[in-house]
Amino acid sequence: MSRKKRGKNTVIFDRPPVIRSAAGIVGEKEGQGPIGSYFDEIIKDPLLGMKSWEEAEAALQSKAAGLALDKIHMQPDDIDYLFAGDLLGQSIATSFGMMELQIPHFGLYGACSTMGESLTLAAMMIDGGFARRTMAVTSSHFASAEKQFRFPLGYGNQRSLAATWTVTGSGAVILEENETCQNVTKTNGKEKSPIHVCGATTGIIVDYGIKDSQNMGACMAPAAAHVIAANFRDLDRRPEDYDRIVTGDLGSVGQKLLFELMEEEGFDISSRHMDCGMTIFDGKTQDTHAGGSGCGCAAVTLCCYLLRQMKEAGWHRILFVPTGALLSKVSFNEGQTIPGIAHGVILEC
Repeated sequence: MSRKKRGKNTVIFDRPPVIRSAAGIVGEKEGQGPIGSYFDEIIKDPLLGMKSWEEAEAALQSKAAGLALDKIHMQPDDIDYLFAGDLLGQSIATSFGMMELQIPHFGLYGACSTMGESLTLAAMMIDGGFARRTMAVTSSHFASAEKQFRFPLGYGNQRSLAATWTVTGSGAVILEENETCQNVTKTNGKEKSPIHVCGATTGIIVDYGIKDSQNMGACMAPAAAHVIAANFRDLDRRPEDYDRIVTGDLGSVGQKLLFELMEEEGFDISSRHMDCGMTIFDGKTQDTHAGGSGCGCAAVTLCCYLLRQMKEAGWHRILFVPTGALLSKVSFNEGQTIPGIAHGVILEC
């Protein structure tokens, strides 16, 4: 077994890369939510001046990646590899949004877990000595997702209470090998260690036989429970070893199921858990029902809120677990179940 491997699902990096830059851009509805003040940019025009929702999502990715580069005064040529994906068929938001950067590119699909997948592989590339800098990018758009997976917006269908609202947003993270960065940064005049990607727990596909595409939380919760429990066992850790255990977009329905499944595994994570889908929207004042979802949900929450909390609020270690529902409109229309996937990333300050 590799000296970096821990148990069946987890790896710990010998040279944990640092998060050098991160950027998150969202739509107007997301900007009106509880963490709206944390986002780098709020887009008022959901079409971003484009002719289609798909082109708008591609523009979101391009803007987020460009902003992450601008923050550290770098150019696309400074990045060795790009790991990116989205929810659209054949990842067209990524293909068209990232094309102009001309960075060696790995296109990924992990549904809404894609930020966890992209961060894992981007960190592995650096820890393995194959790259100095890498970038992880994901996106989603409410209108493009509704168009592909559900109903045209003009149809005006009624949404179930278990449904989540696809986040319009894109997040980009630039990782760099630790040796090239200063070991200490300053935040509000206080010295802080940089945030490292220290390890990852890779998930398996878990299928509980659920067919309700309006209840994504229930589809994804079993996969999240598997990854979190695997992380604990592989590393001999308990919930209290993390300041936060953060799932991607289970929403209020999925969170309840997650807690039940974790209790069956022998762990109570209720006091440490937060969900990006429940954080980005206000369930009482915004008509999002169970919460937020989409690749962009976990991505922008990580880039703009979680990383800032680690720097300013004393969160020293979090387990970031984006969650995805592995369906397409073809599989759904053919009556297939909706399996789930989740990937855990260990972030330490």
